[in-house]
Amino acid sequence: MKIPKILTLLLCLLALFVFTACESEGPAEQAGEKIDNAVEEAQEGLEEAGDAIEDTAEEAGEKIEDAGDKVRN
Repeated sequence: MKIPKILTLLLCLLALFVFTACESEGPAEQAGEKIDNAVEEAQEGLEEAGDAIEDTAEEAGEKIEDAGDKVRN
C-alpha cells in the first residue's frame, strides 16, 4: 500500500520539476528564437526583393511591347 503512494508522490514531484524547468528559457532557447526571427526577416526581405524584380520585369516587358508597337506603326 505504501509503494503506490510513494510512487505517486515521486511522479508528481517529477512532473513538477519538469514543468518548472520548461518555464524558463535558457540561452539555447533564446538563441534559437533569435535565429528563427532572423530567418523570418531574411525570408520576408527576399520575398520583397522578388516582388520588386517581378514588377520591374513586367514594366520592362510593357515598355518593350510599346516600343514594338511604335516600330510597327
